[in-house]
Amino acid sequence: MTVVAALVLAHQGGWDEILLVLTPIALFAGLLWLANIRANRELQRRRAAAAAEADTVDPEPGAPPDPPA
Repeated sequence: MTVVAALVLAHQGGWDEILLVLTPIALFAGLLWLANIRANRELQRRRAAAAAEADTVDPEPGAPPDPPA
């Protein structure tokens, strides 16, 4: 084991334990942030598709068309 590895793995006043705790927390926070962005994009895509579909669907089948403006 090199000297650097020994120093990193040795107890150095608690900062190494902080890294051992914060690294997984930061990883999960990053993954949740990314998942939230992707979910919001999908939600916007679905809302846009539903709005586009609602614009193209006749309000009532067999109803007379709207008069021209």
